[in-house]
Amino acid sequence: MNELTLAILAYLIGSIPTALWVSQYFFNIDIRDYGSGNSGATNTYRVLGQKWGTMVMLIDMLKGFIAVKLAFLLPFYVADEFARTNLQIGLGLAAVLGHIYPVWAQFRGGKGVATLFGLVLGISPWTALCCIGVFLLVLFLTRFVSLSSILASMAFPVFILVIFNVDNHAYRIFAVVVALLVILTHQKNISRLLRGSESKAPILKYRDKRKGRRSL
Repeated sequence: MNELTLAILAYLIGSIPTALWVSQYFFNIDIRDYGSGNSGATNTYRVLGQKWGTMVMLIDMLKGFIAVKLAFLLPFYVADEFARTNLQIGLGLAAVLGHIYPVWAQFRGGKGVATLFGLVLGISPWTALCCIGVFLLVLFLTRFVSLSSILASMAFPVFILVIFNVDNHAYRIFAVVVALLVILTHQKNISRLLRGSESKAPILKYRDKRKGRRSL
């Protein structure tokens, strides 16, 4: 087994189309025909609801987490943390590529944010937990999954470069690139947020209803 084999395996793991299989098996629909047309956790929240969206998000995170842990299958990388981190970044990106362009689903997948979270969780758990904290806080305040993902990804390089000051140039560059990629892949969401037409996740609806009653 070598690095190329692990990269292919990571891609195949990332290609598992969680949202598509859930929508087909439990609802007899193709999730890509509804909402934003993406096969990811955000669209699952929007179309199928909180329970299924949460399940898809956790499984998609697990794909990235498992992918980076494949590095431990090669003895050389077990002892060399610096080299292991660089390999894990490559394996995680292969999983993210699989999520976006899944071989099991005609290469039509999601945006890869949850899988990216899983990647970071597998490499630096504290950084991932901080990013997840940002995600959950923004989600609680706004109910916009897209905005939560964007702000969490923007917080990622801040944690890596400033707060934790990670001494790995490849990882520092990776953090900045991730933030830029998430912003680029969410251009349509950003436009809808600016127009006020972005859909909210079906969570904490009771809070909005209470606010509506108080404003009457």
